Amino acid sequence: MPEPLFDTAFLRKLEQLHLLSRKIFKGRMKGERRSKKRGQSVEFADYRNYVIGDDLRYLDWNLFGRLERLFLKMYEEEEELRVTIFLDNSESMSFGKPAKIDTAKRIAAALGYIALCSFDTVLLLPLARNGSGTPALGHSNTVSRPVHGKRMALQFFQSIAELPCEGKTTLNESLREQARNARRAGVSIVVSDFLSPDGYEDGLKQLLARHNDIFAFHVLAPEELNPEFLGDWRVVDSETGGTIEVSVSRGQMKKYQQTVNNFCQRLKEHCTQRGISYLFTSTSEPFEDLMLKYIRQAGMVR
Repeated sequence: MPEPLFDTAFLRKLEQLHLLSRKIFKGRMKGERRSKKRGQSVEFADYRNYVIGDDLRYLDWNLFGRLERLFLKMYEEEEELRVTIFLDNSESMSFGKPAKIDTAKRIAAALGYIALCSFDTVLLLPLARNGSGTPALGHSNTVSRPVHGKRMALQFFQSIAELPCEGKTTLNESLREQARNARRAGVSIVVSDFLSPDGYEDGLKQLLARHNDIFAFHVLAPEELNPEFLGDWRVVDSETGGTIEVSVSRGQMKKYQQTVNNFCQRLKEHCTQRGISYLFTSTSEPFEDLMLKYIRQAGMVR
C-alpha cells in the first residue's frame, strides 16, 4: 500500500484554495466557479432593461418604484472547470534524493485536490510511454478517467501513488496527442523536468491553440542544479540506456551549471511570453511553502 501523500492538516489548508483561470470555460455540470455567462444562480451580476417576453419573476420592483422603469435582475451562472494534469512519469523523473517523481506526484495530487474541492472535473494524464508507445500505467486502472467532487479524492490520490516511474517521454509528441484528443478547453497543468529530446515548444503551442489556460511546473533535483562530482565518469541515460564517458573538471562543471541555468531561463521566458504560468521548484524546497505560498504568488490560486 503506497504511503499517504498528505496528512489531514495539510489537506484542510488546501481546501481553502481555489485554482484561478484567466479564461472562462463552459462546463457540463454545475460547479462553484463563476462564469461570465448570465444565468439563474443566487449570485447577483447586473441589471438590464426589460423586454417583452422576459420572466416577470426577475423584475426589480423596488427599482421600478424609484425610477418608474422596468429592469431585469441578472445572475452569474456557475460552471465547473475541466482541469487536466499532465504528469511526467518517465524514468528520468526517478533521479534525485528525493526523486523528482515524488515531488511531481505531490504537486499533481495537491492541485487536483484543490480542484476537486471546488467541484471541478479533474483528469490525470501520464506522459511517459513504454516500448510499444502506449502510456506507462503499470497496474493502475483508474488513470485517464475524469473525476469530479471531493468524494473522489481518495481514488485520485491512489491513481497518482500507484503510477509507475518508467518509460520515456517525448513532451512535444505526448502533449500534441493529448491536445488532439481533448474534447473541450480548460486548465492544463504540466508537471515535468522538461528534459525531453524533442523539446517542449510545439506541445505547449498545441495546448494553447485549443484555448487552454496552462500552468507549467518545472521540477529539478538539487543534484542536477549543483552536481558535486569531478573526475572521470560513465554517464548512463536512464530512459534510452545510452552511455557516454566524460571527464569533469571544475571549468566544465561551471559551464554545465551555466547551461542548466540558461535552459531554465529559456523555458521561463518561453512560457511567460505566451501567457503560460510558470513555476520552478527544486525537490529540496519545502513542499508546504510551494503549495501554500509560491503558487499564490504566481497567481495560480487564491
